[in-house]
Amino acid sequence: MKAGCYAKFGPLNIHWDRLSDGRAGFRWETFIGLVKSLPINQLWRHNQAGDLPGDGINIDKKSLKQLVRANKGKKGFTYTHYLPLDSNKKAIKDSNKSGFTINLSANNLVEADKYKKMRIGPVVVVLPKTQTTNTITPNGNKVIVCPATYRSNVNCSSCGLCQKANRSVIIGFPAHGNGINNATAVANGV
Repeated sequence: MKAGCYAKFGPLNIHWDRLSDGRAGFRWETFIGLVKSLPINQLWRHNQAGDLPGDGINIDKKSLKQLVRANKGKKGFTYTHYLPLDSNKKAIKDSNKSGFTINLSANNLVEADKYKKMRIGPVVVVLPKTQTTNTITPNGNKVIVCPATYRSNVNCSSCGLCQKANRSVIIGFPAHGNGINNATAVANGV
């Protein structure tokens, strides 16, 4: 939102630069093979930053289907800022039903309510930096703060809540990092 992606700063940006200039990474087909080779029931996260394959407006359904098939028997999950337009809704919903969890990333509590009402997948939301306790949305949906943001003994591997496609709660991530003030402004709807 206006200031760009948080991954364009710091250590993650160094890795992205290496990917962009070809010093790291591999082809999509190789990645799909690696996902297929993961052990059964392996919890894994797709993307530390970035999004699903596509053009920025429409998800690449063919590539997503390959990913969903490769994930069969595993516990993959990711987050998306692709808008749940008609062209993307079915792909997101089908993926969630098929075992690869796509969390709809909302920029604020109002948007989280809108996404939750669609019933196509679980929802996560950016919270202002000062919102460090559980809360509710304007429509009364429960938001729990990601446990890894306040407990040193919790991480994605030990928690796994974001992988639960059928969860009833929205997971909130308080703004943090280099773009904390910009993220807080987004969370506040500014």
